[in-house]
Amino acid sequence: MTEIAELTPDGVAQQPRALRIRLVVNGNEVERTIEPRITLAELLREHLLLTGTKLSCEVQVCGVCTVLVDRRPVSSCTFLAADADGCAVTTVEGLASAGELHPLQEAFVDKMAAQCGFCTPGFLMMALALLEENPHPTREQIAEHLDGNICRCTGYAPILEAVESVAGITP
Repeated sequence: MTEIAELTPDGVAQQPRALRIRLVVNGNEVERTIEPRITLAELLREHLLLTGTKLSCEVQVCGVCTVLVDRRPVSSCTFLAADADGCAVTTVEGLASAGELHPLQEAFVDKMAAQCGFCTPGFLMMALALLEENPHPTREQIAEHLDGNICRCTGYAPILEAVESVAGITP
């Protein structure tokens, strides 16, 4: 990260007004000059036009804004973009490959786990993080891992069933 600081008239450095960051987003190298205060969600949505990452509570409670930073789930609404400097970020747009849906995306469609779809990107990213760490979780482990994500439409059962189907669990 390169800080772009300004000096006061008496030569004292002020808080930097801009930072130069480099990261990899969905496999693509990205370099941007940003304000130090912007969140990763803002960088993704407003600067990179990756609007699959949604914003809702903006206080790290609902899970809607979940993305992976170096394969770990983070709430992008409170995670500073500057902290992603040098990292690999995966968003819901990075799941599909060569025009084919990721198995989790297919399972969400097949199990009708997405109704309005607003919370779906966050659930997909949390489920992906779980399955990468533990390819064969129990239903209880899935429920516990997704506990921080809120959905107002599905009643959660279809979401759990979708993740179970990808994990090879027969409900």
